[in-house]
Amino acid sequence: MIQTIGILGGGQLGRMLTLEAKRMGFRIVTLEPLPDSPCGQVADVQIVAAYDDLRAIGELGARTDVVTYEFENIPLASVLALEADRRIVHPGSTALRITQDRILEKTFVRECGIPTADFAPVRSRAELDAAERAIGFPGVVKTTLGGYDGKSQWVVRSREDAEAAWTQAKGAALIWERWIPFDRELSIIAARNAHGEIVAFPASENQHDHGVLATTIVPGRTAPDVAERARRFATTIAQRLEIIGTFCVEFFQIGDELLVNEIAPRVHNSGHYSLDATQISQYEMHVRAICGLPLVEPRQFRPAVMANILGDGAGDTLGGIDELLRERDLKLHVYGKVHAALRRKMGHFTVLGDTIDDALEKADRGRHVLHWIDDRAAAVR
Repeated sequence: MIQTIGILGGGQLGRMLTLEAKRMGFRIVTLEPLPDSPCGQVADVQIVAAYDDLRAIGELGARTDVVTYEFENIPLASVLALEADRRIVHPGSTALRITQDRILEKTFVRECGIPTADFAPVRSRAELDAAERAIGFPGVVKTTLGGYDGKSQWVVRSREDAEAAWTQAKGAALIWERWIPFDRELSIIAARNAHGEIVAFPASENQHDHGVLATTIVPGRTAPDVAERARRFATTIAQRLEIIGTFCVEFFQIGDELLVNEIAPRVHNSGHYSLDATQISQYEMHVRAICGLPLVEPRQFRPAVMANILGDGAGDTLGGIDELLRERDLKLHVYGKVHAALRRKMGHFTVLGDTIDDALEKADRGRHVLHWIDDRAAAVR
């Protein structure tokens, strides 16, 4: 019987996962290099150690009944070490290995019979030349490993751009993808357990600020048949990957066409709204999936908009909360981070509306009342 869950990673996703798991009676041990992490603040125990510290990884496994992770850029070797020690890890190393590597990921998706943007590997100057000929401009060059929120990727519109990306990557393996002028980005949050049960949340529409998710609209403003196809694609991926846990599939929509952009083998930013807009959150669904508990189909109460609260680099204290909370259909979540660096995810709020337009108007009003205060400057005055 599972009583204690281990989490690799100490960020806000781990924090919300922990709060839902503790509500259900589980204990949580998290491993994170930075002390007083958002997850560590609410977990029962935080092991302060690097993700590749195999002694600490072994301790995490020994102190828990199942281990999961809140982001996919953890060392694969750490998950393999846990599995070699006969510890249960969900999702396992196979899912992590494929979704960590953008070339393996897109190859896998195509092998599932699901379309992606055209792509080519770039691991040498010769492959850089070949990718330019095969894919052409404009394109997007990304590192195959690591990178998130627009980091470690470059839009290339000329040979000079491609050369600059190659230089800045400093020898890291790259993937060159065709630039997609999409109409919207959609995502599907879904979950699968060890019994093969699969459930999915409504298709979400995502809007970004310089590569960082800013707004999620649920349900996404797309045709029902497109949303259903996205759900079918996510189901196929879950079955073929044999993933256990909550995961996200991101899509580009161009007209009626859907292209898979990436798979995140974990709970996801675009599913934050589920804490407040559905009868079961993506986090509870993940706990159920990794602990062998039944999964149930999510049911959305009303149209919803989730707005990320991003730092602007001008101060670390969030102002305007009193006015924000006057909206009765709004729920605020703050992550416990100290420094509000530019576009750092510091919190989010979710608003419910009678219609999508109503929810968007409420979210826009909420954004306008929030602001960052520089306490040091205020103290000087």
